[in-house]
Amino acid sequence: MDYAKTLNLPKTDFPMRGNLPKREPEILKWWEEIDIYKQVQEKNQGRPKFILHDGPPYANGHIHLGHTLNKVLKDMIVKYRSMAGYDSPYVPGWDTHGLPIEQQAIKNLKINRHKVHPVDFRKQCKEYALKFIDIQREEFKRLGVRGDWENPYLTLLPQFEAKQIRVFGEMAKAGYIYKGLKPVYWCASCETALAEAEVEYADKSSPSIYVKFPVVDGKGILPEQETYVVIWTTTPWTIPANVAIALHPELDYVLVQLDDEKHLLAKELLEKYLELIDRQGAQILQQFKGEELERVVCRHPFVERDSLVILGDHVTTETGTGCVHTAPGHGEEDFLVGKEYKLPVISPVDNRGTFTAEGGKFAGQKIWDANKDIIDEISSQGKLVHQDKVQHSYPHCWRCKNPVFFRATEQWFASVEGFRQKALDAIRNKVQWIPAWGEDRIYNMVEGRSDWCISRQRTWGVPIPIFYCKDCGKELITEETIAHLEEIFAEHGSDAWFAREAKDLMPQGITCQCGGTAFEKETDIMDVWFDSGSSHMGVLKQPDLWPELRWPADLYLEGSDQHRGWFNSSLSTAVAVTGEPPYKAVLTHGFVVDEKGRKMSKSMGNVVDPLKVINQMGADILRLWVASTDYRGDLAVSNNIIKQMTESYRKIRNTCRFLMGNIHDFDPAQHSVAYQELLELDRWALLRLQRLNEKVLKAYDNYEFHLVYHAIHNFCVLDMSARYLDIIKDRLYTAPAQSQERRAAQTVLYLVLDSLVRLLTPILAFTTEEIYRYMPKGSDAPQSVQLLDMPKLKEEYIDLELEQKWDRLMQVRAEVLKHLENARREKIIGNSLEAAVHVYADEELYNFLKPMEEQLHILFITSKAQLYKGIPADAVTGETITGMALKVESAPGEKCERCWMYHEEVGQSAEHPTLCPRCAGVVNQ
Repeated sequence: MDYAKTLNLPKTDFPMRGNLPKREPEILKWWEEIDIYKQVQEKNQGRPKFILHDGPPYANGHIHLGHTLNKVLKDMIVKYRSMAGYDSPYVPGWDTHGLPIEQQAIKNLKINRHKVHPVDFRKQCKEYALKFIDIQREEFKRLGVRGDWENPYLTLLPQFEAKQIRVFGEMAKAGYIYKGLKPVYWCASCETALAEAEVEYADKSSPSIYVKFPVVDGKGILPEQETYVVIWTTTPWTIPANVAIALHPELDYVLVQLDDEKHLLAKELLEKYLELIDRQGAQILQQFKGEELERVVCRHPFVERDSLVILGDHVTTETGTGCVHTAPGHGEEDFLVGKEYKLPVISPVDNRGTFTAEGGKFAGQKIWDANKDIIDEISSQGKLVHQDKVQHSYPHCWRCKNPVFFRATEQWFASVEGFRQKALDAIRNKVQWIPAWGEDRIYNMVEGRSDWCISRQRTWGVPIPIFYCKDCGKELITEETIAHLEEIFAEHGSDAWFAREAKDLMPQGITCQCGGTAFEKETDIMDVWFDSGSSHMGVLKQPDLWPELRWPADLYLEGSDQHRGWFNSSLSTAVAVTGEPPYKAVLTHGFVVDEKGRKMSKSMGNVVDPLKVINQMGADILRLWVASTDYRGDLAVSNNIIKQMTESYRKIRNTCRFLMGNIHDFDPAQHSVAYQELLELDRWALLRLQRLNEKVLKAYDNYEFHLVYHAIHNFCVLDMSARYLDIIKDRLYTAPAQSQERRAAQTVLYLVLDSLVRLLTPILAFTTEEIYRYMPKGSDAPQSVQLLDMPKLKEEYIDLELEQKWDRLMQVRAEVLKHLENARREKIIGNSLEAAVHVYADEELYNFLKPMEEQLHILFITSKAQLYKGIPADAVTGETITGMALKVESAPGEKCERCWMYHEEVGQSAEHPTLCPRCAGVVNQ
């Protein structure tokens, strides 16, 4: 007889191997066919809203691992909330204006933007952006991200641009928008002003020079003959714009004799200065407080211009001489102190970082190239004291990565001072920051932020909606002009600004205060951070386009760099216009690095391409990696780490496969066994499942996805595979198919699988859909796993007495398994079913184990287990449990061909001579 046919062996069509690269696209296509996004929205209609507002990625290039991390985190949150009782729509968006797209259009089309009509140039930029929106959309969908992909928001949409114009107009009406001459960060490569949020710091090598400024009017305090104030700078190119030298009013300054010359510098820096110029010492002639030297007049080293000695609290003695070269046209602190002294603002540099005619003999030179010639000029005038190189942290453009500089130009600004306190109050009192350190980070940024430079000297963006009177030059922006432009932009988009004359963009009858009726348009566009920073209004308050959304958002989620970027600009525009923050909570994640903590770089060869991983291993592997990492810090990834994730994925998948294989003949409606009729081991398994549900749901609520991953992984590997499933295999495979004990185990397996598939859906989007197709379910079950809800917590499964008992039993089992492994290594046994275990226990442990004695061999997966009171001298004591000792021997009897256990009564059945009595009885049935 083929006894194997009498075993209840696992049967399932669910494949052993995932083969995700092939199966995932099939599932993705099916989701699109059934419109899964619409179905989820219809299912959750009327439930409380949870709105995650998408921070728009830039429509420029294929997605990278940072995109993957960000989008999968958002998808896990939205899917969880949708299954946890919320209506949680997800409208994806794209940032579509700005310099990188301009640069790509110029590069691809080989055009000169200055010689192409703005409307034509903007058309090329728009086509480029739309191309990559389509590309990225498909790549995001391939990750399994569910959203309203057919109706996303784009910052180039006319309705979005109209709302942005409204935001600008409301800020102007509140008095927060002004035009002023100020030094701003300027990128010569990009030919535009930059906001602080667009500047990053990197090391740069710069010339370091000490320069003598001769005193021409000592005001009766300093002598004029051969007397010099010595400055230090790392930007020689700014010397042509020098108009002053700043001293700290409370610092001590000394006049020292050096051969025939007298040098003035801070006393605290004298020793370093003498060492620098290779002098052993110097005679101090006089000592002053900085304030005593105010308005001493020096002479510029090579320009026919005076340089006034002024006072400023920004002067330090960290390095240099304590006498600070001051050029108000090229430094923020210089500009502010210069205003106090009514100093001229000289900025002889054009948009491309080239000296203008005002730069004298250096006209036509790039500022960085001019450093050498300026140093040579200073030297030829006998004013160069010392020259060196210095490596220091220097601001760079975060788009083109080139060094930037301060340049005084007329720009449009948003007065942060006007709404700063409201923003700070919102940060402290109205927003949850995840992780908590994000609160202090953005608070400090807003508290110390200067006014926001919002104008850019480019073409591809939303124009600054301001007109100028041709007669008097005064700016014009009113409620009427904004409302009129809002209507035009909503219908025709911002292209209308560039295609039409000023008169065709203004309401009829508008006149200037001077009586003028002829106007011209502002040529600058808005900073792209104003675009995305207006998205809370442009998207969340657009019921005609996205009626499922509402303001404010429950959550913003982006990388930690967005404290100075999108989080900041969104907060600024929202507080300025509404007085309230646009979000209730802000979650930030770290950056992707390699396994050694290094930034990813093509030149280093450590870049992991998500599209390549998807094609080779599947998107669910990447999704599992995202869930497994603690996003609050930098996230390590490499090909090795991804391979490790495939092993974790395999363990979870195989656990689910085992569960399905053993409920192939189980109908939950007909075969489920009531909780009270389950065996103790079964009830313990449900208790462990309940603990898992509690832990995972709490972790999801707290956005701690790595705890979700570890809890589920450990449950599958330890509670299920290594314990419960291992123990019940004998019952599943050898008990009669319809027996209560087997149906009890199947009831647990079904409940475990039902919970796992729900808990895993936000993470393993494709795999759970595949599992759901194969698992048993009722006729009224929803079409997709994404239409299920999260598991309900069942308090009746929590039995503290049972939990304590079985936790201890599992400790005893773990100790026995160690001894079985030792016996296996010593060749006493092969597998555990060849063993007979003798358990010796002290009185307390004996009394605990005695009621379970008949089931101990099942718990240990041995053929025999005997319990004894007392511990003999020759028994091996337990390693982790006191009061217990063990002996492992070969089990007596013969091996049953059906259950593989050794039994002394194998062969007693004439009809089934190779079976034990238990199996013979089952077969006879």
